[in-house]
Amino acid sequence: QGQLVESGGGLVQAGGSLRLSCAASGRTFIWYVMAWFRQAPGKEREFVAGITRTGDSTYYADSVKGRFTISRDNAKNTVSLQMNSLKLEDTAVYYCAASSDGIVFRIPGRYPFWGQGTQVTVSS
Repeated sequence: QGQLVESGGGLVQAGGSLRLSCAASGRTFIWYVMAWFRQAPGKEREFVAGITRTGDSTYYADSVKGRFTISRDNAKNTVSLQMNSLKLEDTAVYYCAASSDGIVFRIPGRYPFWGQGTQVTVSS
């Protein structure tokens, strides 16, 4: 079974930056679509960003477009999320997810592999 482990979360002031990382082990995820989702208290889990197997295409939620950047390093079996110009509404638990589908879906149910999540808190 594969395992995804997120890191890099924390507390940051509005306007600041954080970089999240997701390390994959136990399975080679280079052939998997990778994505980041987030879930705020009392809200449903939502798509943040996704990247194709080769990294040639990336997709973003409108709320983070222009501020967040997803990337992957298949040699290291990792995927990252650079988050800039953070806003209060970005506060959530962020999850890394993987799917063997060839398409970046924005639906959590299409991703069978998940990390445990990392908390991101943006303060004013």
